[in-house]
Order: sequence, then structure tokens, then C-alpha cells
Amino acid sequence: MSDEPIISPVKLAFKSPIAFFAFGLGSGLPSKAPGTFGTIGAIPFLFLLSLANWPIYLLALLISFGIGVYLCAETSKKMGVHDHGSIVWDEFVGLWITFFLIPLNWKTLLLGFALFRLFDILKPFPIGWLDKRVHGGFGIMIDDVLAGIYAWLLMLLSINLFPLV
Repeated sequence: MSDEPIISPVKLAFKSPIAFFAFGLGSGLPSKAPGTFGTIGAIPFLFLLSLANWPIYLLALLISFGIGVYLCAETSKKMGVHDHGSIVWDEFVGLWITFFLIPLNWKTLLLGFALFRLFDILKPFPIGWLDKRVHGGFGIMIDDVLAGIYAWLLMLLSINLFPLV
């Protein structure tokens, strides 16, 4: 696969509902910082998820991950680029993982957002290793899932050591 898309993300978003969802309902379309905009696009859905009890939240995460593998794989194929920046469904799921069992308020939202973006950008081991070696929809999703897990673990530690609620 090339680094340049066969079709522009904006055109593809209007042609394909699958791509529209992979692009985070359009939140990943800005040319600058699409991952950050995609993460911001996940926040309204995070508020809805936060209303669910933990088994429903967990089920939603698992379903969102499975759907994401498909959305990201199909969109990546249509674009001819593996993990194009505009594909941000993985950021959606990664942020939602960050807040599993975490009380949501403005302090935790800011901290969780910052931690998730930090791990997604820096890609500490094994995130970066997997990002380079695992391809397809699963490969696109797994690095953000791990970034979300790292951020979630730090969130759990933070709210237990320094209550933010």
C-alpha cells in the first residue's frame, strides 16, 4: 500500500458509510491533528457510555472493537493506505477504554484525554512495535486499544491516589 490515498478521505466519506464511520463521523477529516480531532469526536459518545452500567459498557467496547476492525480494514483497502490519519475509529475505542470504570467529570476527562493522546502519540512498548508489525483492521485498532489500556491503568492509579471526583 502507498502513503498517498487512492481517493481523498473527504470524497470517500461522502461515498461510503463505512468510511464515514471509520473517519469518526467526519471528526478525522481535518488535515492537521486528525487523531486529536477524532478523540474529541469520541467525547459525546463517551458521555452516553458513561450512563451505562459496567457490563453494558464492556459489551459496547467489545462490539465497537469488532466493528472497528472491519471499518478500518475496509476503509484502509478503499484508500490504498494502511492506517491513514483520517481513520479515527480506533481513537474512539481507545478513549472509551480509558474511561472504563472511571467516574466522568471535567477533571477526569481532561486527564484521560491527555493520557490517551500521550500514549497514542509516543507509542511506548509494545504499542509502537505492534503498530509497525500488525496490519489490517486489527493492526489499526490494537495500538489505540493498548494506548487506552495504558491510560486507563494510570487513570485508576490517579483517582485512587489523588481523588479527582
